[in-house]
Amino acid sequence: VQLQASGGGLVQAGGSLNLSCTTSESIINFNAMGWYRQAPGSERLLVAGITRRGLDHYADPVKGRFTISRDDAKDILYLQMTKLEPEDTAVYLCTARLNGANYRGQGTQVTVSS
Repeated sequence: VQLQASGGGLVQAGGSLNLSCTTSESIINFNAMGWYRQAPGSERLLVAGITRRGLDHYADPVKGRFTISRDDAKDILYLQMTKLEPEDTAVYLCTARLNGANYRGQGTQVTVSS
């Protein structure tokens, strides 16, 4: 299973970015998908997840600002990020679980300037 995140960049605080994750598998086969972020000196954080049935959940720091969604027809996972803060600066990676195995793709850098 291959996952590839894209859409990162440099944005000012208060701005928005939309991340995308393309997959080599049909997205409807995954038990769950999500977005992690990894910042230097910080633990990896699962910022958002979505189950096969479409139930989503968010880490407290991003609740109300980030939205995870997917397009089953295009096999793309999205992360809409609004009201970005410098603390959101990190590499964002998409992840998927299939038949008990977890997969993670290369990340995309998000940098939020103050």
